[in-house]
Amino acid sequence: MHASRIALVLHPRNDVTDVAERAVAFAHEHGVEVLVRAADAGRVSGAVPVSTDELATECDGVLSLGGDGTMLGALRLVAERPVPVLGVHLGNLGFLVEVTPADLDTALPRLISGDFTEEPHSALRIVQGERRSVAFNDLALARHPGRGTVDATLSVNGLSFGYYRCDALVVATPAGSSAYSYAAGGPLVSPSVDGIVVTPSAPMSGISRPLVLAGADVLALDLTPRSGTLAVEVDGIGRADVAPGDRLQVSVQPDAGRVVRLDPDLHARRSRVKLSLLDLPLLPEQLRELLPEDVREKLEARDN
Repeated sequence: MHASRIALVLHPRNDVTDVAERAVAFAHEHGVEVLVRAADAGRVSGAVPVSTDELATECDGVLSLGGDGTMLGALRLVAERPVPVLGVHLGNLGFLVEVTPADLDTALPRLISGDFTEEPHSALRIVQGERRSVAFNDLALARHPGRGTVDATLSVNGLSFGYYRCDALVVATPAGSSAYSYAAGGPLVSPSVDGIVVTPSAPMSGISRPLVLAGADVLALDLTPRSGTLAVEVDGIGRADVAPGDRLQVSVQPDAGRVVRLDPDLHARRSRVKLSLLDLPLLPEQLRELLPEDVREKLEARDN
């Protein structure tokens, strides 16, 4: 692969001008055109403003400037035509993003030349009446205060599976299992697993434990007459509410996203540290393994 057009996806609120203009300048020096959504045209100079649809269909790769939320948005943007997406970390915890602004000068040549490995990500395809949505982390149904709770039946591949009565219900991909689903008490699932996690939050009756289903399964959630009007969130972004009688159908699209990894082993080690911050404890010797080699050598010399 040699990219001739790179799309920039910018954090929706934070000022990323410095990093964006560095990326544009580097791309131009190497004969690569940079596309940006027309809505962001005023935030970076030198990039070609295009419609969202044109950006998604014309780019050879995507550079996401922000945190995991920005990265998820970039992946959703090109889910119909997956191209490599590289995340530059300008956010908070950052499980998906890999490089920092300091790494940009070495990361961009590799993105342009195709010198990287790809980490495939599955996505949820969500059908809600006439609406279609894509989620790389999760779909959540949540109660509005004072407007009732989640009351929904679950069917899997057309067979009745049971019902939920809870404050929120989260359907997550394996990669998304470390987000809302985990906070609600769901398991951490390896991204290499082909599956779906369904986790109720604050269950009152019905299915009260997380479920892990096959990636080939098709789920349907039907809101009963007792359900409240619920907020629908896709990767943390609010969508149209659902009401009693509504149905949501969820299926998995394998390999819907292509995340760029420049150093997969280093990224995996960093992710283990971040997961430990989410109360996944590591032993002291395991934490030491995650330190840079020169730091480990100094500690070993000191201990000996």
